[in-house]
Amino acid sequence: MRPSEISEVLNRPISQELLARDLTRLAYVAKDGTPRAIPIGFVWNGSEFVMCTAKNAAKLPALRHNPAVALTIDTEVHPPKILLIRGRAELDAVEGIPDEFLQMNGSYTMTPEQRVEWEAGVRSLYDGMVRIVVTPTWAKLIDFETTLPSAVEELARQRDERERGA
Repeated sequence: MRPSEISEVLNRPISQELLARDLTRLAYVAKDGTPRAIPIGFVWNGSEFVMCTAKNAAKLPALRHNPAVALTIDTEVHPPKILLIRGRAELDAVEGIPDEFLQMNGSYTMTPEQRVEWEAGVRSLYDGMVRIVVTPTWAKLIDFETTLPSAVEELARQRDERERGA
């Protein structure tokens, strides 16, 4: 997929709404060769997805071994809105707490006092983290109004051809 095609998908209003959500599902291949899909907080910075994790997270050796990943961001209403992303994970170990980690947890409802307590707990737990950075190499938006899954598009095309031929 060309970068301009990816940008076109990601700049759609529905995509922008999904990119402002708190959680994505990160899919990767574990070291034992089996698939994993995990919910993880993220920040979209306009060109990359940034997720942060503990330096000892089990997903890190797997991502070093096979950096191919897929992300899904979706809604829980009907019809669902689904943003599908593919890319490669780049790992960036950092000292302290990355700004993105504090940003991605900023939209949860917390009182100012709870926020202070949460941030103090985070800072006491982590001496550093790993940023998982994914630049999209492929993107698709499915909103079930203007876009459909490929298989459903194919079924609709076949139905329309049958109806025209009947």
